[in-house]
Amino acid sequence: MGSAPGYIGGRERDRHEARDATGTESGAQMRLTIVPGIGGSDSAHWQSLWQARDATVQRIAPSSWDAPELDDWLQALDVVVADRGFDTVLVAHSLGTLAAAEWLARNPGSVAGALLVAPPDRFGAEFPAAAPSFRGIEPVPLGVPALVVASDDDHYCTIDVAGQLAQAWGAEFVNIGSAGHINVASNLGDWAEGHTLLDGLIRRVRGA
Repeated sequence: MGSAPGYIGGRERDRHEARDATGTESGAQMRLTIVPGIGGSDSAHWQSLWQARDATVQRIAPSSWDAPELDDWLQALDVVVADRGFDTVLVAHSLGTLAAAEWLARNPGSVAGALLVAPPDRFGAEFPAAAPSFRGIEPVPLGVPALVVASDDDHYCTIDVAGQLAQAWGAEFVNIGSAGHINVASNLGDWAEGHTLLDGLIRRVRGA
């Protein structure tokens, strides 16, 4: 796994025991806003498992899950974040990373940070035909601490393109190796490594 600048790895037992319900370390908790990919994240997805363990975690609720319309997803983010304020971190997966990035471009400084997992290649052969409005999103610096997490065998995006997106977004970048699309098919369960990466991002947001 590649590691991002400023990220401190490790899974010491005392840190594991110090985790609160969101999976972040005690004293570093921020409210999480889940931004799933197309179709939403089912109950076995790590995003859903993270939400299930903490009642403060919320997710967006667009009306166009299966035939995504960008404006609808951005409005869904407006609704959730308006109720949460600055002290939240967007936790986005797949198509949701593009929605989160575009929302941040239009609402600079409105949240504390963003964890962007498995972004898809807008011009790749596997990009969902049902989401054409997302193809026009141009990556620009996000203006908040952000971390892009990708794998080297994701059929929705090559590791090189994922790295290019991270660079365009001004985000740190981590390659976690062979993990597919970092979804249910990847057999990650609660995705302990994701909690660790989230910890590192939140420490950076806090300026620790």
